[in-house]
Amino acid sequence: MANRYALRMDHPDSWTVFDVFTGEPAECDHKIMVGINGREADKIVGQLSDQDFKRREEAGI
Repeated sequence: MANRYALRMDHPDSWTVFDVFTGEPAECDHKIMVGINGREADKIVGQLSDQDFKRREEAGI
C-alpha cells in the first residue's frame, strides 16, 4: 500500500508535508504543514502515513 503523505522542499531547510493523492498540504493538529524543518517534517510524514494506513485497514480499504 502506498504512503499517502510525502515531503516537498520549498526552500533550503523548509519543507511541506503533502497529501500524495490530492497534492495539497497536509494538516496536523489543526495546522497546515508548510515551512517546517526537515526532521519535524519527516516525523510528521511517518505519523500521518501510519494513521492513514490504520484507518484504511480498519475500513477494509
